[in-house]
Amino acid sequence: MPPHLKHAIPKAFWIAGLAVVFLLLYAPILSAVLFSFSADRFPSLNMSGFSTKWYAQVLTDRAMLDALGNSLTVAGITALIATELGFSAAYADYRFRFFGQRAVLALALLPPTVPLVILGLAMLAFFSRIGIAGSLAAVVAAHVVIAAPFAMAVCRLRLAQLDAALEIAAQNLGARPLSALFRIVLPHSLPAILAAFLITFAVSFDEYVIAWFTGGLNQTIPVAVLTTLQGQVDPTIHVIGTMSFSVTLTLVLIALAVVLSQSGGAMSKEKTS
Repeated sequence: MPPHLKHAIPKAFWIAGLAVVFLLLYAPILSAVLFSFSADRFPSLNMSGFSTKWYAQVLTDRAMLDALGNSLTVAGITALIATELGFSAAYADYRFRFFGQRAVLALALLPPTVPLVILGLAMLAFFSRIGIAGSLAAVVAAHVVIAAPFAMAVCRLRLAQLDAALEIAAQNLGARPLSALFRIVLPHSLPAILAAFLITFAVSFDEYVIAWFTGGLNQTIPVAVLTTLQGQVDPTIHVIGTMSFSVTLTLVLIALAVVLSQSGGAMSKEKTS
């Protein structure tokens, strides 16, 4: 910050406010992590001791392992399809100009803004019509709809840093359009594609409402957790929550590190040139 710029509110106030925000955001998560190691069945700050027995119970629970397998399968396939569709849409918006382009872009980014209950009901009705409701294929298709806009946004930000003249210059030098795409655009976009894959994987892995509407008896981890909570207090919920949060946080941090490292490299190149 330039030395001549000063805030009317003291710096300590901003630090305290930021600390309060982080406390409100992460205190419930940290408490779940703490209770996952509690030896007691019911969560309490007066813990009688620490134990990993609830982790052992989760890792030997056949239903939870099946739900985990479903979540990983759905998230992996969703991430692959959503990343491909997201990059294709981002490249079309970056490379071409056509009538109604802004409207198409707005529609492509619309699904995450629709309430999930409404989206889940609509998808359940549609999938029932075509005969795939209650299957993992339906969950994958629904998750692709809500995850692809995230991939598109990440890839579009990366493509904005690429000079469009480079691809045209490659074609003028004899490269075919497909060759220019694979030799120039894709290598430049690879960090964003990786970040988009990780983010869409995390989005699908944590999604509950649409998976509950469309999955039927094929439960994912979030659905299995809510099913377990109905009518009982199960300490394994804290374990599952801790594991899910760890997976999601790791994926998002890796994606953020990839994007920031490439952005930092691009900025340093601009400064030296």
